Amino acid sequence: PLAEVERVLAAAGQRLAFEPPDLRPLLGTAGEPTLGGAVATNASGPRQVIAGAARDAVLGARFVDGTGMAVRAGGRVMKNVTGLDLARLMAGAHGTLGVLAEVALKVLPLPEAVATLRLPGLEVGAAVAAMAAALGSPFEVSGAAHDAEGGVTRLRLEGFAASVAERTGRLAARLAPWGAAEEEAGADWAAIRDAADLAPRAGDVWRLSLRPSEAPAVLALAGGAQRLDRGGGRAWVLVPEGTDLRGRLGSAGARAMLVRADPATRAALGAFPPEAPGVAMLAARLRRRFDPRGILNPGLADAA
Repeated sequence: PLAEVERVLAAAGQRLAFEPPDLRPLLGTAGEPTLGGAVATNASGPRQVIAGAARDAVLGARFVDGTGMAVRAGGRVMKNVTGLDLARLMAGAHGTLGVLAEVALKVLPLPEAVATLRLPGLEVGAAVAAMAAALGSPFEVSGAAHDAEGGVTRLRLEGFAASVAERTGRLAARLAPWGAAEEEAGADWAAIRDAADLAPRAGDVWRLSLRPSEAPAVLALAGGAQRLDRGGGRAWVLVPEGTDLRGRLGSAGARAMLVRADPATRAALGAFPPEAPGVAMLAARLRRRFDPRGILNPGLADAA
């Protein structure tokens, strides 16, 4: 269980830097998130902007492919150059290439202090510009999110207490063109990570991956209730049930994944966006190599 791994790490003053989300409230499910599930889905949170995704934390893995062969890839140290990087290939494959048995992950120390700066009253374009300025600064911002409904932008800094205090003040000064940034005590970054405030609201939830510079135009087309994360590189969008958001966006430049919907909508629209022809060909070849009989998560493999 992921909770057990995180508890053991916290007791040692460490953490999973990629900040895996807990989407049970959003999905209305009650299962137990696991470390293998987090790696298999490349589940990553706001800290990806500075620490990378789950894939970037994978040092090694042992998995069983579709022929029943146990494969060990990578190692347990950072300086590892043995063979192809199959371990990271497993991250985000959703179990279509193999069943994970072991993973070795890089962990990082827990921060001594965390601070959040709050910028109110920004529309999406200004918020993306402010977040870009913060992420492009030397102040090591570890989270950049925007609530488009409330017009609130939040920026997180972590580290040693004295450093966080210094960097917070200097970042606030850097953000002056977008308004007066104030520290917000008790900002709930787990809720931001999980899009938790959308959970009790009716409708379908889509997750968009896009270039931050294109976020204002894409979200203007999307409509609905919108939450931005990763400086505008990820967006959560709540729309009425049955909305084909992927069709609405067309070629606007966002990859749209259907996260929450009723079974009929999921069957009609598909959870995953279609891959580009070259990527789809490469993915199909990989699946044939690792799972020639098509027994590993076949429904997902067919959808992808």
